[in-house]
Amino acid sequence: MTPKPTGPPDGGWGWVVAAAGFAVNGLSYGVLRSLGLAFPDFAEYFDRNAQETAWVSALALAVQQAASPVGSALSTRWGARPVVMVGGVLTSLGFVFSAFAHSLLHLYLGLGVLAGSGWALVFAPALGTVSRYFSRRRVLAVGLALTGNGASSLLLAPALQLLLDNFGWRGALLLLGAVTLHLTPCGALLRPLALPGDPLGPPRSPLAALGLGLFRRRAFLVLTLGTALVGVGYFIPYVHLAPHALDRGLGGYGAALVVAAAAMGDIGARLLCGWLADQGWVPLPRLLTICGALTGLGLLAVGLVPVVGNEDSWGGPLLAAAGAYGLSAGSYAPLIFCVLPELVGIGNVVQATGLVMMLLSLGGLLGPPLSGFLRDETGDFTASFLTCGSFVLSGSFIYLGLPKALPSCRPASRPGTPPPEMGELLPVPQVALLSPGDPHSTLDTTC
Repeated sequence: MTPKPTGPPDGGWGWVVAAAGFAVNGLSYGVLRSLGLAFPDFAEYFDRNAQETAWVSALALAVQQAASPVGSALSTRWGARPVVMVGGVLTSLGFVFSAFAHSLLHLYLGLGVLAGSGWALVFAPALGTVSRYFSRRRVLAVGLALTGNGASSLLLAPALQLLLDNFGWRGALLLLGAVTLHLTPCGALLRPLALPGDPLGPPRSPLAALGLGLFRRRAFLVLTLGTALVGVGYFIPYVHLAPHALDRGLGGYGAALVVAAAAMGDIGARLLCGWLADQGWVPLPRLLTICGALTGLGLLAVGLVPVVGNEDSWGGPLLAAAGAYGLSAGSYAPLIFCVLPELVGIGNVVQATGLVMMLLSLGGLLGPPLSGFLRDETGDFTASFLTCGSFVLSGSFIYLGLPKALPSCRPASRPGTPPPEMGELLPVPQVALLSPGDPHSTLDTTC
């Protein structure tokens, strides 16, 4: 038997795994973010309103995230490699099926259920595997993997608009089915890795495989509750940023440019935040709280942008607001997953990732239809972005209950070792203080 390494290798094949995670993220959330450009075509062809067409992405997000614990459980039992490969096939079939849709129900089943189920099998196992390969540089590696979202949006947004103009929405979905099939070779790159702290054998029951016992941990419960509220607003720009730009008077390519601006901010922020977090200057829960609050403020800014003059305008204020939102949302994304090993241990990180995605599904299911409903009632997306930005701010406020989310009254020194990976975040160590007039030391335990 091959002996287990003393810890994550922090490099080597791990960078190949991070590259596979980059592609997986781009072919899942990146595709979903750009898919909103096809919604006006769906609404016109099937004669439906914005709220009904929004359920296409809402179902895809909800199924993908609600079924993520199933992908994690299957990965725990069979390994991430075969699970991700099967998920790639299912996702591709969902797009091909939807290309022949004759009603909106067919899109619900194809893109929402079938493609969403495929995405549920790829994201959590791939991202969990990246976390297992890194320790000291984990946030940077996960941030690199998550930049696939922004890079894919940057490329797919104008490409999808071009496909829609030349081949219609049916041809565009067929070609997206071919593109998403590349998830299968990405799964083949996820080489298994055995680490200390891993379970000695496969879970004895389905409930154990799902990792539901992690909810007994207070810090994990706080994290998932705040994340569920953040999810209500976090995914609104994935679905309605392009339609919001169209409502503000921009043309099709102008709306694609707005999506691209958010993607560019997203890419840069994920790498920068990953490098910053790995320096250990600020505890990860505190960074998570700050970046979550900035994301909520970014959504508010997007909603308050005024109407532009004409379709030929570049929409400067909306471009700036979308870029600011991309910077804040990109900083938030790697932190929500990289804080998990410190809360639940490296052996449970895949299961925890699936559960976090499941809680995000509650927001993913509610947010886009709520945004579409508010748009139908008010005539634009202003109320949608303001409401959903408030949800993100509320979730960030709940993150304050995490260990080390609030600053202590004494300065914290930079840690000399990687973050703890065996479970709950460790409390701040007690510091021995010597008084000049007293030979006995006292413990500085309170402010």
